[in-house]
Formats: sequence, C-alpha cells, structure tokens
Amino acid sequence: MKKKEINVALIGYKFMGRAHGNAYISAPKFFSLPVQPVLHTIVGRDQKGVAAVANQWGWKSFETDWRRVLENEEIDLVDVGTPNSSHAEISIAAAEVGKAIACEKPLAMNVAEAKAMVKAVKKNRVHNYVWFNYRRAPAISLARELIDEGRLGKIYHLRAVYLQDWIMDPNFPLVWRLQKKIAGSGAHGDLNSHLIDLARFLLRTEFDEVCGMAKTFIKERPIEIPGRGFATVKTARKKGKVDVDDAVLFLARFGNGAIGTFEATRFAKGRRNGNQIEINGSKGTLVFNLERMNELQFFDDTLPKQEQGFRRILVTEPVHPYIHGYWPPGHIIGYEHTFISMVVDIMNHLAGRTKEFHADFEDGLRCQEVLDAVLLSCKERRWVRIKEVA
Repeated sequence: MKKKEINVALIGYKFMGRAHGNAYISAPKFFSLPVQPVLHTIVGRDQKGVAAVANQWGWKSFETDWRRVLENEEIDLVDVGTPNSSHAEISIAAAEVGKAIACEKPLAMNVAEAKAMVKAVKKNRVHNYVWFNYRRAPAISLARELIDEGRLGKIYHLRAVYLQDWIMDPNFPLVWRLQKKIAGSGAHGDLNSHLIDLARFLLRTEFDEVCGMAKTFIKERPIEIPGRGFATVKTARKKGKVDVDDAVLFLARFGNGAIGTFEATRFAKGRRNGNQIEINGSKGTLVFNLERMNELQFFDDTLPKQEQGFRRILVTEPVHPYIHGYWPPGHIIGYEHTFISMVVDIMNHLAGRTKEFHADFEDGLRCQEVLDAVLLSCKERRWVRIKEVA
C-alpha cells in the first residue's frame, strides 16, 4: 500500500534551502516513516536560479512568488527558509489557508511578530515547527536524558558560546544578515537564538532575567553596485551602514535558580562554527561542542575519586537518540543529519504518530522574548526581566 504523501513547498533555495531539501530527500531513506515527504515546489525570486535548483534537486516545480504555493491545494507543508523579515508574513498567510508550517529561526523579527504567528497557528489549528535543528544532535538529546535522570544533580551553571569569523574582513559586503530591516539583529538572532533554545531544551526551565552588551566592530561595508556586483572597500563608490550587532554577550538567571553566560560573535578569528555549551551541576558536568558533534564530555562526581575525570562518550550507539537510523557504531554523522532527524520527527507528528513536537511556534516565541529582552538590556544598560517584553 502506498504511503500518504506530504507535499512540501520550500520557500528559499540557498543555504537553508539546501539543508532542508536534503533532509526531505534523505529522511525516508534512513527511517521508516508513516508518511512520505514529496519535493513538490521550490520558491525563489530569481527564476533562473530557482529553476536550476529545482532541476538539480528533483523538485516537481518551481515558483518565483510564494503566494502561488498558498493557492495550491496540493501543498500540505510550507517550509519558510527566507530572511527573517518575511517569516511572519508568509507563516501567517500559510496558517490562514490551513497549511502546516516549518519556519527557520529566529521565528520573527520581534516579540510582536512572534505573538501574531502563534495566534495565527492556534486560531487555524495548523501544525507548526521551528528549525532549531541542534535539538536533534544525538549528543544534545543524550545530554537532556542524563540531566532528566538527575545525573548532574542540582544545576548551577550553564555557559554557552557560538563563535564564527566569516565577516571579519572589512571588504565583506553588506549582505542581508547585516541589515536590521531584514535580519532584525546580527549575531544575536542568528547565533544566540540557537543557544537560548538549547538552554530551554536542556534545562527544561525558562529565563527569568538577562543583562547584555552588544558591539558592532565594522560600522560600514561596501554595497552592491548595479551591474557590477559587490565592490570592495577600496573601490566602492558607495558604502552602507551596518546597523546590527557583530557580537552580543549576556548574563542570565533561570527560573530553576541556575545562572548562565552566553556569547555570540562573528569576530572570533579561527572559529568557523564554534557552538559549545557546558552545564555544571552538583553531581557532574556535561560539555557539547558542535565541531565534535558526535561526542559528549561527561564528568561524573559520583564515581570513586580514583576513577574521576572527564570522559568522552562517542554518541553513535543504536541506543542513542536517532542513531539507529543511520550507521553502525563509531561511524559518525554530520551537520546535515540534524535536519534529517527533524524531518523524521515532523513526519511522525503530521501522521499523528507523536502527540507533541518541539520546537514549535510557542517555543520560538519564548526564544524571541529572551532575544528582545537582551537587546533592551543592551540599549538601556540594565537587567531586564523577560516579563517586561513578553
């Protein structure tokens, strides 16, 4: 018997479009799914570019206007992989016509938009998902299991950093991620959003209050000259203002009494994608580093003193979360598998095999509240309680 198909429309076809598209293709190859994702329509503003991607990746059709896919009754799931400024408009419109929605992070530009998106999906009773893919790293899922089992005891500290260096060259152009009207914020929304979500996921608690600081190191960058592409700083006739942060650091107090430190920057030379989180408790410590994503470091203080020390858990056994669908023990998985595993969970949820899914739009809103509270703190140079922006 042929499985029910879930026709997917993916809006956006570049970096995240590739990650999402690959996940829809690969998920049913590794896992037995109750429903089959189908690459129905991919959307991009550049007709030549989106047509080439549709042909290369095997999408049935392509469009240059996202509104067309909302008019198509064949579409079941709308995947929003566009820049942040369009998340709310597309998601709300999709909800109003009864489409399930998977939206990239951060969910919105601000709390007001995120609230409107949550209201729309609840009112129209549509399934909704946010691409916080690092929740699906097996080592992260194992870390939560260990915390839930009480292996760390009472949680005292969480310290998290997300370090990159891809915009340090002053010749790097004024792309959309460096423009507030499109991105909302810089490294903060792009990177701290992941750290905030991981903190909520791992500790199962909410942020209480935050205190932050922000810095923009390069305040002007070359912009595109029509017909000539991106200029360099030396040759640019025109430069534009960078009005988002390059780095944001903040302190946090959690509802469970723990405290945390967070740092997101794109100016950490040599750090390509340094996403690391450490949790300290009364009985032990856990450390995760995305650049060694198949490993979890665990210090267990309940062991005899002569046996103590950080030990590496290679999270590739069939008993570890998600691993059973991939390779034999010791055969590591990669970045793309976090997206594949999320598609697996989405398909199981759409089919009714699981009752709950996280992160959903409500989780995205909780994250957005923290993001906005930190920015308010940076602006007013004070501690801000989350309820002030909620």
